[in-house]
Formats: sequence, structure tokens, C-alpha cells
Amino acid sequence: MNSTDPRPDDDWNLEDAADATDTGDVEELDIDTTKRGMGPVATALVTVAVTLLVVAGAGFGWWMWQNHWRQVSITVDGDQLHARADTTVAQFLKDHDSFQRKPGRLVSLKGDVLEPAGGNAVQVKLDGTAIPVSEYGSTTLARATTMTVTPGTDRTEEHTVEQRTVPFTTDINLNNGPIQVVTQQGEDGTNEIWIGKRSKQEIKKRTVEPMKKLTVQSFSPQPEGKKVIALTFDDGPSQYTGPILDILKKKKVKATFFDLGEEALAMPTLEQRMVKEGHQVASHSVSHPYLPNMSAQELRKEITTSFADLKEASGTVTRTLRAPYGAFGVQQWKDAATVLDRNMLWTIDTLDWKRPGAKAIHDEVMKNAYNGAVALMHDGGGDRTQDIQALPGIIDDLKKQGYSFVTIDELCEMGGVPKAAQGED
Repeated sequence: MNSTDPRPDDDWNLEDAADATDTGDVEELDIDTTKRGMGPVATALVTVAVTLLVVAGAGFGWWMWQNHWRQVSITVDGDQLHARADTTVAQFLKDHDSFQRKPGRLVSLKGDVLEPAGGNAVQVKLDGTAIPVSEYGSTTLARATTMTVTPGTDRTEEHTVEQRTVPFTTDINLNNGPIQVVTQQGEDGTNEIWIGKRSKQEIKKRTVEPMKKLTVQSFSPQPEGKKVIALTFDDGPSQYTGPILDILKKKKVKATFFDLGEEALAMPTLEQRMVKEGHQVASHSVSHPYLPNMSAQELRKEITTSFADLKEASGTVTRTLRAPYGAFGVQQWKDAATVLDRNMLWTIDTLDWKRPGAKAIHDEVMKNAYNGAVALMHDGGGDRTQDIQALPGIIDDLKKQGYSFVTIDELCEMGGVPKAAQGED
């Protein structure tokens, strides 16, 4: 446009443009329409880039085919199935409902079903190799394979473990004879107990330490090839003990004295004479109480004190007891088995405590004598004059029948009575 043209820009129109063209007033644009060349380097770079893109695309497609799109053959139960190469074991099982295999059950410690499908998962093998359940979601079926699918197994609930004491039981038989012996001390055992966390059921899993029964057996020994009898005297020593010892010494007979602790301490000289002359000294308690009326603690103290009294009086160490009145049952053995070895009863009761007369005492022994018999008499606890009168005839007449006289210890040894299983006390 001519800069001298007085018309404003907004009055410009096509006619003006035409006039300008005709008069040569319009400035021409110089445009080069010739294409410029890229040069050899640029061309090479473009070629390389295109080639790389083509190769990458082909490689990606091959990788996708190989790892995703490709179909593989899976043989299960003899049937040939197909799946994409990126299918996981977990997905394959899901797609085929685990081939109707079921997971195991969750069961209690005692075998009760807690969850029908709460046990171990269905098990899978690929070409015979077991696949851990934890890897089902990451293991792909990348090649043709044979899959073996087996049902899951039951799983037992989780549990806690405790060790529990098993109190010892007893095997006490007091009915087979007058000599009662503890042949096995009772010992508590220990069991391992499993407790189900869910069911709270308890089972014994194993024995950690076996329980041992307190075993007391009774015996009536009859030494084979012999004819022996045991004379025993209770409740002494007393003023009657000396004369009885005189008779035994004269007749060359040994006997067993079941003495009271308090009397032994009061007459230690007689106790010492018994021991010196070869007689057996054992306990008849401290003061002749009825032992079943005592607590376990009282009973044990009574027995151990009586043993201590005899040791103090005569130096005798004994763990043999004759319970007053013969009253020593199962409960007393349970309470005191660790503090004594034997409890001695008798097979011939002369009933001398009734003072029936010397002849009656004599006849009772003779009438009931047999090999291994134990005759009960007294040298204390009352007037024992009748025992002193009866004793010489008893000894003489038994000797005439071929009897020899033994102590309780000797009778046990001859008759094969087992040694006591001594306790710790």
C-alpha cells in the first residue's frame, strides 16, 4: 500500500487491491519452492531409527506371543487342555474348579471337623514336581506339561503345649499275709498336654516322665524245707520284759520285740539287752495311738519319732513297724510309705491281753502253729504274768514238733520277701 494514500486502512477493499496490482504498487514476496536436501548423515540416522523401531516392534510382538498369547497344552487326568502361556497355576485351577478336588478339612486335636475347607489346599505337581502352594500365583504354565492334581489334606488346628504333673496312684494289696512291704515308692509323673487354640480340646501327647505307682505288697512266707515260727512281743519294755528275756536266753530262742518309743527311752537297759542277746527290735509307735485317726503329718511324725527313740535307747536302726491294733490301711501307706519299709501283723493272736490264762495262751499258739506263722504276745501294756507262765511250755512243745524260732528279719530273708524300696525320708 502506498504510504501517501489518504484513505484509512478500514476502507481498503478488493478494488484497491486490484488497482495496486495493476500499478505495481504491491510488494512481491520472494518464495523459494525448491526442496532442500537432508544430507547423508541425517538420512542414515533416520534409517537406523526406523530399523530399530521395526525390530523392537517385532521383538515385542514375539515376546508377547511367547509369554502371553501363545497357547500351551496341559494334560490333566489324561485330558489335553489348553491355556495361555501366562496362565498361573492358581488361575488354571480356578478356571477348572480345581478339577473337583477339594481342600482338606481343619480338624480339632481330637479329629472333630472345625472347617470343612479349612485344611491344606489342593496339591499340584507339574511333570512330577510338586509346586508349593505359596507359588501357585507366580508359577506360569509356560510350556506343555502334565499336571497332577490331588485333593488337599486335613490340617489339625494350632495348639499350645503344657507339661502337667501326674500324681502317682497306688497298688496296695494287704490281703496276702502278715508282712506288708513297700516294694515301689510312688513318684509323680509328667505328661505333655496339647490344648487346641480353637476347640480348647486337650489331649495327652506324650509321657515326659512316667508315673510310678506306690506299690505295697503283703506276704506270708513259708520257707521251703524248713519249719519255723516267729514269736513276737508288743508294748514293752516293762517289768515283765526281763523275765521273758531270761526264758528266751535259757531256751536259746530268738524273738522280735515291737516296743513303744516312750517305754524304750524309759528303760534303755532292757532295749540294749534285747539287741545284745540277738533279738530283733522294731517299732510299735511312740505311745500306742490309733494311727488312722492321725493326719498324714502326725502319722509320719509318730513313726519317725518312734524309730528315733529306739535308736537313742539301744542304737537300733529300724524301719519296721507294727501298728497299734494292727490298724494300718491303704490311707496310712499313702501317707507314710516314704518313712517306713514294713508293717508287721500276725497270724496267731494269743488273746493274752484278755488274760485268759497261761494254758489258753499256750493252746492258742499250738493250735494255730504252721511253718512261717507269726505269734502275737505282749511284754508290756498291763499284767503279763500269764505270758511269762505260758512261754516255756510254748517253746518246748513247738520244739518237740520240729519248729525252730526266727526273728521277723530272718523269716523275711528265708521266705524270699523282697527288700523294701526305701523312700527319701
